[in-house]
Amino acid sequence: MTEKKTSAKKELFSWVFAIIFGVIVAFVCREYIFSPVVVKGASMIPTYEDKDVIIVSKMSNIDRFDQVVFKAPYEDEFYIKRVIGLPGDTIEMKDDVLIVNGKKYDEPYVNRAGENPLQNRITENFTLEELTGEKTVPEGFIFVLGDNRLKSADSRHYGLIPIDSILGESKLRIFPFQNIKLF
Repeated sequence: MTEKKTSAKKELFSWVFAIIFGVIVAFVCREYIFSPVVVKGASMIPTYEDKDVIIVSKMSNIDRFDQVVFKAPYEDEFYIKRVIGLPGDTIEMKDDVLIVNGKKYDEPYVNRAGENPLQNRITENFTLEELTGEKTVPEGFIFVLGDNRLKSADSRHYGLIPIDSILGESKLRIFPFQNIKLF
């Protein structure tokens, strides 16, 4: 009977150890490697819909046109937007054409379907300096825009985003299942 008790104790200990180890691995992964995030709102349509679930990599290097999740400047929320300007960049929008460092960029990801058929543009003309008072994006900051420009609160409204407020880069949409996509 003592042999059965010892065997049962060993099995119980191995189960407890496995569960604790699994919880620690899950915590470390979520805290330092990746995290699931639920998209809220319409600011990134057509790239993301409201209530899409994405996986955010916390170990990515951020580049221009990446989709990043960051702590909102004025509320206790996380926003997802597209990186348009990196430190040192000049930014201008003219006649719906994005110009970064003097180079024009096509933006195929932008939602160009407006509600008003008479509306010619989806993004107003601006320069970085007009919006922020800065000629270039300062070190330690990025400039972001939503893909649904007509319904996005972004750097045009609340300014530059501190790089240290970035949670990570969107890498994978996992829900809804029929729209799973690797970015």
